[in-house]
Amino acid sequence: MASMLRSRVAVAGEREFILYQGRSYSYTQVLDEIGRVAAVLAARGVKSDDRIGVMSLNHPSSVFLFFALASLGAIMVPVNPDYGVEEARYVLNHAEVSGVICSPAAHATVLKACSDMNTMPWLMLNEAATDFQDLKAMPVLSVEAERCSDPVPEPSKNSDATCIFIYTSGTTGFPKGVMHRQRSLLMAGEGFVERMHLQPNDRLLCVLPMFHINAIFYSLGGSLAAGATLILEPKFSASKFWTIVKETGATEVNTIAAASSILKLRPRSEYVSGHQLQKMYGAPFDAEIFRTFQQEFHVPTLIEGYGMSEIPGALNNPFLGPHKTLSMGKPSKHPDPAVSLAELRIADEAGQFLPVGQIGELVVRTPIIMQGYFKDEAQTRAAFRDGWFLTGDLAFVDEDNYFWFVARKKDIIRKRGENISGAELDRVIGNHPAVLESAAIPVPSELGEDDILVAVVLRPGVTLRHEEIAQWCRERMAAIKTPRYVAFVDSLPHTPTHRIAKYKLREDASVKAVAVDLEAQAV
Repeated sequence: MASMLRSRVAVAGEREFILYQGRSYSYTQVLDEIGRVAAVLAARGVKSDDRIGVMSLNHPSSVFLFFALASLGAIMVPVNPDYGVEEARYVLNHAEVSGVICSPAAHATVLKACSDMNTMPWLMLNEAATDFQDLKAMPVLSVEAERCSDPVPEPSKNSDATCIFIYTSGTTGFPKGVMHRQRSLLMAGEGFVERMHLQPNDRLLCVLPMFHINAIFYSLGGSLAAGATLILEPKFSASKFWTIVKETGATEVNTIAAASSILKLRPRSEYVSGHQLQKMYGAPFDAEIFRTFQQEFHVPTLIEGYGMSEIPGALNNPFLGPHKTLSMGKPSKHPDPAVSLAELRIADEAGQFLPVGQIGELVVRTPIIMQGYFKDEAQTRAAFRDGWFLTGDLAFVDEDNYFWFVARKKDIIRKRGENISGAELDRVIGNHPAVLESAAIPVPSELGEDDILVAVVLRPGVTLRHEEIAQWCRERMAAIKTPRYVAFVDSLPHTPTHRIAKYKLREDASVKAVAVDLEAQAV
């Protein structure tokens, strides 16, 4: 990563690399900031293989920290800033972080989350706590970097060194730490150049969170690989989206289904004409999304793709076509035709590859592959079969080698770009003193992807309001995991081994019929 950035500085050091809320950083300035941050981290004792938590909304410091840690051979552990104490505690404890850099707004959560760790990690703010009087004495990364007179450490040259843990929800109910090497980031960025035909004069607007693969591997990695500009926004704002696009001169943006659907439904008075946005990447885009963005919003190119935290950028619809709406696309390519970026097959339960048109599990073989799940050898082994990664997604391939998504095998609910573990919801709701057992399942959302429905069996003689289930979740998990629908039922279907048969719940229309829509009630 360090050598890639230095190569960009050598060619066009004064070109703008990062724009954040009116402040611009050239490639040279970013390299200098990374060097100063690396010196601060080294002075704190950060060394090879150390894990450092980063918990904030999108901010330039996250980029500086990512590259600075990589230059030391250390690992960034980005954490969702919307996490509650228990969620943050799990990630920070599981990753065994030795330090945490967070925003002032996240400090109280981090402090509580780390309070019972065997060794309390050191804490630092990523920016001055102007609105938090009690944090005035806390060390601030930028201030520490300005004061540090230590020499910049010689950067690591090991492209196979782990550089990031991405925590992703799994069927066990606990997030898994997906480990990626530096080489994966660079190749994913190069793949994104091919996918979106990026050029040095492109300006990539990043509104997706930097604790996910999309923002880190596609927006940041793609900007770096193309020598382009990354426009960082703290988070997605539908009401300000078109104003930001116009004012920043953005030419490309990555979205998720919920974001594009929200923009489609927003008042047209918020749309700002005369923008430079030419390209949008995301999935899924239905025919109405294409019509709205191309005809009303004048964004000519929309590219759909497919990837996971474990296998970034595996599929995409070709930039120059032909384009098949709602397909996952074809195996992604690298700008260098000699580099094979992704092989994909459809396999049955025995691992036999299936012919065109038959539905089975999508399996992938790619050089942009996770190193494994941190501290979970069993899950890592289970994720592979004969060198192929098992996605857990059911799909089929057509005669033109385009892949089509059918359904998820795993107990995952996909809501507004987030993978939410149904098992985690079951566990949290099941801890409610009034609940005998519960099951969370996905139901289609009008914004695309899923909403959450929980079917709840109450203990005998107990009464509960539907909203109390939602409130219980809000107090213990990120807001996005709060169920929209709650159904009180007499019993849940079970398998012969007494596991809840969620596939039967999904097929049972009566569950949705008796469920209360809490969003509709709120209105």
